[in-house]
Amino acid sequence: MTFRGWPQDALDFYAGLEADNSKSFWLAHKQTYDECVKAPFLALSAEIEREFGPLHVFRPNRDIRFAKDKSPYKTAAAAVTESEGGAAYYVQISSEGLYVGSGYYHLAPDQLERYRAAVADSKTGPKLAAAVAGLRKNRYEVASRESLQRAPRGFPPDHPRADLLRMKGMHVGRSYGAPAWVHTSRALDRIVTAWRDAAAANRWLDKYVGPSTIAPPEPD
Repeated sequence: MTFRGWPQDALDFYAGLEADNSKSFWLAHKQTYDECVKAPFLALSAEIEREFGPLHVFRPNRDIRFAKDKSPYKTAAAAVTESEGGAAYYVQISSEGLYVGSGYYHLAPDQLERYRAAVADSKTGPKLAAAVAGLRKNRYEVASRESLQRAPRGFPPDHPRADLLRMKGMHVGRSYGAPAWVHTSRALDRIVTAWRDAAAANRWLDKYVGPSTIAPPEPD
């Protein structure tokens, strides 16, 4: 299957799911999900696999076991792949349109220690700061899911890269909305361009942070 973007029906599907997040709505529109949401992700995966690796499409169901919100379905579809060094490449479609991002969304404790040491270092830190400045100049968002209010303990509050030290992860992304090209094959170029534009930051993260070496918790 050739990637041709996500049709308008995909965005309409999620607008409907936001209004009626129920099993009955899902079952009545499952064919739309399969053909207009999931199938384009699989086609995209085939297109980008050689350069970035195959995409893993996230399950549409929410984990509601410990959540106050018992809505059964996610109101966006997303997929991710990962570089050998550890950087993730992410793409999402929702009623609002397309979002593309990459980086290290959350840093495990050992990664965070390496990240802070490299950011603080006078030789390695400025390289990341320069990459981040260039991305922001080109209208990319560079953010962290969670950040401290001030520089972490052990680092001076007036450190020249205190804004980066406060981060507990780093992702580079852009929300594109729903222009007409989202529904065409031109979406492919926008997606891979965003990932390639983040290369300097991701190379830095892969080199100085890398994957976590902490063993995952034992299953209950």
